[in-house]
Amino acid sequence: MSAYPNGDGSRPRAVPANGASSSKPLIPTNSVTTKDGVVKVRIDPTLMVSDVVKQLVANLQLKQPASDFALRDEDDELVTNENLRKMIKSKAKLKLANSGAVEAQEIYEKLLLREEKSFRMALFSLQRLLREEEFANEFLKRDGVRVLADVIATSHGNALAYALTAMKNLMDLEYGWAMLDNAFIFKVVQILSSPQSLINVCRPATAILKRLVEADPASAPGPLMASSSRAPPSAPPGSVYRYGFDVVFEQMRREQGLLETVINRLGTADTALALNSVMLINSLLAHATDTWWEVFIAQLERLNARKAVIRLMNSHTIEDLTSCVLDFQGNMARVIYRKKTTLVEPDVEDTHAIALDYIWTCSRLQAEDAPDGTVSKWRQLGFDSENLSHEFSEAGRRCPIARASNEVVELLSEYWAVLAPGYATSPVFQPFFLNFYKVHALATNFFLRMWNESGAAIGDFTRVVALVRSQVKVALRQEHLRPWHEMVQDFDECEYRNVRDRQMKELEEEDDLLSKVPVRNLRAKLYKESKEFVRQQRIHCLLQGAWFLNAVPVTAPAPRRPARQWRFMRLDNSLKHLHYVDSTTKFHVRSGLEDLPERIDLALITEIATGNCAPPADSGSPPPPASPLSFSLLTPEGSLANAIAPDQSRWADWTDGLNMLRRDSGHVASKETAEFIQALTEIGLKIKLLDLSGDKVEIPSGLAAGAPPANSDFFFSDLYDPQ
Repeated sequence: MSAYPNGDGSRPRAVPANGASSSKPLIPTNSVTTKDGVVKVRIDPTLMVSDVVKQLVANLQLKQPASDFALRDEDDELVTNENLRKMIKSKAKLKLANSGAVEAQEIYEKLLLREEKSFRMALFSLQRLLREEEFANEFLKRDGVRVLADVIATSHGNALAYALTAMKNLMDLEYGWAMLDNAFIFKVVQILSSPQSLINVCRPATAILKRLVEADPASAPGPLMASSSRAPPSAPPGSVYRYGFDVVFEQMRREQGLLETVINRLGTADTALALNSVMLINSLLAHATDTWWEVFIAQLERLNARKAVIRLMNSHTIEDLTSCVLDFQGNMARVIYRKKTTLVEPDVEDTHAIALDYIWTCSRLQAEDAPDGTVSKWRQLGFDSENLSHEFSEAGRRCPIARASNEVVELLSEYWAVLAPGYATSPVFQPFFLNFYKVHALATNFFLRMWNESGAAIGDFTRVVALVRSQVKVALRQEHLRPWHEMVQDFDECEYRNVRDRQMKELEEEDDLLSKVPVRNLRAKLYKESKEFVRQQRIHCLLQGAWFLNAVPVTAPAPRRPARQWRFMRLDNSLKHLHYVDSTTKFHVRSGLEDLPERIDLALITEIATGNCAPPADSGSPPPPASPLSFSLLTPEGSLANAIAPDQSRWADWTDGLNMLRRDSGHVASKETAEFIQALTEIGLKIKLLDLSGDKVEIPSGLAAGAPPANSDFFFSDLYDPQ
């Protein structure tokens, strides 16, 4: 590297690192601003940044040690070993600034002194600097977390907003903030629950609470500490993965209005705040433990969280919230699945007993003496016996209402693919699904009406189920496009004869075998396997990498044309970073990451927006419309990438692959992937059924459980498959 002061007429001398002749292309010249002026330098791109700084300090004959300095560009971006080549190539204007250690010490002292002007400026700078790992480590060495937590506890207004944002950025690290205690969590809860809190305060506070929920011991990287079968796993000493749902929810319960306030903020015009709010709800749903699960879900139901998300679907800001809404649908599918598979135990669970008492009261029936001398109460509602822990069955009144209600739950679960916890593949909004209980009531009433209009008896139960299954498919079709009242009309006003005629036509095309319970259970198992197979295939596509056209968001007020037309992106083997290079032309990219100097931290991505970008417009031409093959990688601060895929297949691979990698996600955003998973499931199902039909195995509609063993003198065979 060579350097000469600004204004010196001598021509700079390029010094090749390997001593090669000067016939090689000259290294670009960068200007570096110091406290004494501007110098022009040629920096060897093979050097480490620390060596570049040492040479600068030596050439400029500065008295301070080189460890006190760092290089930044004119936008205050830190020059690192990863971006040095880019800075040199673009001839970036650099400046010799304080190192992370010096900056950390100065800001730490200003936070302690609390002198108003310097205090606010220190907090403002801290937001940005804590994104740099070197500075963050120096700040942590000086007990910066405790000082910052004290600032949050005593500040208000913009100073509080700056402090919360700084803490949020610090908590992106996987270490260093394990000392945050319940008092800090409760303070954040209080800030969030206050209607007077400013929007710029609520955004980072919501993100902090979300991070604490996700930092449970079960999510810690690496092996977990040993624990008993009843107790949750414990985090290693000093690990930040020591919080989780229970710790946060305990503090939320102390401030009763928090959850209501968060749900109300889903309707805010501020997209970033709505995004953080729905992400917090998703994190709570995804990490809720058995200890508080029923209490938390009951609160969400009481506060109409599902209705708030349905309103969000129709909001003008929804382009930036699509992934989060689909995540919410997936979480609600898990809730429905858990409720559907929970045993009814009124003798053990008080909530079950209360719910059944409410049902009995609403039935307006009276207990009667049965011919066998017993009291007939629950049998009048369609139960098989007075033992409510027994499986619902046909008995009692002309239509077994309890069994009909259960069958409707199964039909709706089958239609919406609520087949297993953790899997939801719909790439579109499902407002009817979020009103599951209302749809269940409509479908159950339709079941009863079909029963009465057809003059059905107990032996006709499966025939009526087939009618209801046919109507469910019709009434719930295209729910992302149809209004609610049309679906209600389909259930309430459709005549029996029309349903029967349509169902007869469907029977000519379908096999009744597919509706049997064992086959439905097999489909659920194959569905999980297909989803995991597709997930691995999508991630493999990301590991291979692909070229994309750099694009501009159509909603940007003054979009900047990308400096280079093309971008190649590739996922690293750790599945944590997306490496890329921008270029004016496509070229062969070698395997590995050597040709990809830039990278994106996937942990920063909060949303993968689709269909929101267009190719850059030519000078003087009107902006083109958004491309359906476009996508953006969004953070609360803005977009990290705007790209257009070369074809539909590549777009589906990348948008769904990136969604599946996100910490709080797993949903499918494209129709192609959803159909692929469904096709794999159906193919696997048909292959399994062909095996059975070839062996002439009769598949029963269901299996009745036998009597329990008389004693415990038995063991399970090694061939037993619990799946």
